[in-house]
Amino acid sequence: MENKILGIHHITAIAGGAKRNFNFYSKILGLRFIKKTVNFDDPGTYHFYFGDEKGNAGTILTFFPFGEGIQQGRKGSGMATEIGYSVPKGSLEFWIKRFERHNVIYNKPDVKFGEKYLTFLDPDGLKLELIESKTTDDRKAWETEDIKIDVATKGFHNITLTLNNIKATAAILTDVFGYKLIDQEKNRYRFATPAIENAAIVDLVELPNERGGHVANGSVHHVAFRVKNDEILMHFREVIDTLGLGVTTQIDRQYFHSLYFREPGGVLFEIATENPGFTIDETLENLGTALKLPPKYETSREQIESLLVKIN
Repeated sequence: MENKILGIHHITAIAGGAKRNFNFYSKILGLRFIKKTVNFDDPGTYHFYFGDEKGNAGTILTFFPFGEGIQQGRKGSGMATEIGYSVPKGSLEFWIKRFERHNVIYNKPDVKFGEKYLTFLDPDGLKLELIESKTTDDRKAWETEDIKIDVATKGFHNITLTLNNIKATAAILTDVFGYKLIDQEKNRYRFATPAIENAAIVDLVELPNERGGHVANGSVHHVAFRVKNDEILMHFREVIDTLGLGVTTQIDRQYFHSLYFREPGGVLFEIATENPGFTIDETLENLGTALKLPPKYETSREQIESLLVKIN
């Protein structure tokens, strides 16, 4: 098996109110709520996972909703600043009407790299885009009563990183991850991996004078890239360690195994395995219905549940 990065695995962001976050992504945006667990480093805080029916890599958006008192983040250099979702062609009008009905802040549609897109903000100020991809996206969307297959999100299209200088970050993408520069529009450089068809794009925006961003409420915490299994994960650990980027040891995240490092531009990257998946502790039909805790916290379940707000 080749040692390949298979595009985006998941993206993790920070939110304020848990119930507001749950309602926006599961009800207004129509993603499937696939896992309700806790922050493994702070079990008094939820960790929410949203995705497609099965929680396939390339569709998983996760949140740490730290509560209403959390400091607001600030967009800037050294961070991921836009999350792009793939949607069917001709669906943006549906989304505009839906956003107006639910008082979602959005901009009028525009075009970049030959693709029509719609920018909007979630309730905490996180910037997202719905993009009518010019490449075929055959992924099966999660359908709800309000949002049918012909307009529903299919999973990630791209992630955008804002940097003062893209050179070192681009080298990680091309020399380590196997991405290729496929297009450029002004100061936006588009990289994609040929290893996978979807969730394959990273855009680097170069802003030399942009001040550093602050990761807090309404901002992306980290971007995770996908590998097939633990063996390939550890191959990449060896490569990254050789570069002196301070990579972690392998960490068990219950539903995947991970390692973390900061790429030279300052963005926190994760590499995560496909295994063991989200049905390890719930059936496919019951994903997201119960609070799932890692074994080390089970003895504290009652205390943890008392700290967490009810969301549904």
